[in-house]
Amino acid sequence: MHHLRVFEMLLHERSLTRAAKALDVTQPALSKTLSRLRVYFNDPLFVRVSNRMEPTPKALELARPIVDVLGSMRALRVDHAAFDPKTSARTFQFCVVDAGVIKLLPPLVERVTREAPHVRLRLVQLEGEHLESWLETGTIDFAMGSFPSLPKSIRRQFLWLEEYVSVVNRGHPRLSGSPSLREFAAENHVLVSTMGTGHSHKLAEQAVESAIPPERIVCRVPIFLAAAIVAKHTNAVATLPKSIATVLADDLNLEIIRPPIRLPKIDIFQYWHNRFHRDTANRWIRSVFESLFRERGHRPRT
Repeated sequence: MHHLRVFEMLLHERSLTRAAKALDVTQPALSKTLSRLRVYFNDPLFVRVSNRMEPTPKALELARPIVDVLGSMRALRVDHAAFDPKTSARTFQFCVVDAGVIKLLPPLVERVTREAPHVRLRLVQLEGEHLESWLETGTIDFAMGSFPSLPKSIRRQFLWLEEYVSVVNRGHPRLSGSPSLREFAAENHVLVSTMGTGHSHKLAEQAVESAIPPERIVCRVPIFLAAAIVAKHTNAVATLPKSIATVLADDLNLEIIRPPIRLPKIDIFQYWHNRFHRDTANRWIRSVFESLFRERGHRPRT
């Protein structure tokens, strides 16, 4: 089964390095497995073309039968493996931008520790180009955020509607409350860029860029917490999702201000692949997220 999973991941990733990372094995170990597959099937299976490992005709011929075998084995696990959160020692892996970590992780850890004391959580660094394949192959159990480009084979459940606000150091010498556009644009800004993740935060990033002179964007960072810390220590402005701004405002002594620009509202979902829809463990962790974070009475925008 491990050998077939290596084949499946190489088929998705077309890279030894990325496949090894997704499977959480070393590249030499993965190369050794590929060598055994080559001997077994008497074919190179994947050959290097430029910077990619492209499948041979034989590999393409094997792809569907191998995917079917793996799918059948996963179905057997789903149908016959009972899951009891009180006794299970399963590790759930998921992807989320750091904004989600700040909002989700404290109540999630408290809930899981209480209801499933042996269950463990592992957050995987988000990489948009691999998100679909990681969900399909079970490399991660689910993802959280706003990824509108994911295909229909990826199921989703709406959780909440995210808005944006700005934060500055409390006692900022010029900004507070509801500044004018002129006052807002005259300040230095630290911008969060989630480039490469496929996350809808890019809409907020673009809105700030369109309203602020380029010379006033003094720093770009990949995570929201870093932007808040820069704002704390430099009097710069950071524009963040409201749900985490409220947490960081207390923790870092920041002041929330109303930005005088039009910022998007983003639907936040949890995502999982259709092949794991009936998996009892997957259903349990999804139900935990739903009970903790779903806004009742709200619907995703269309």
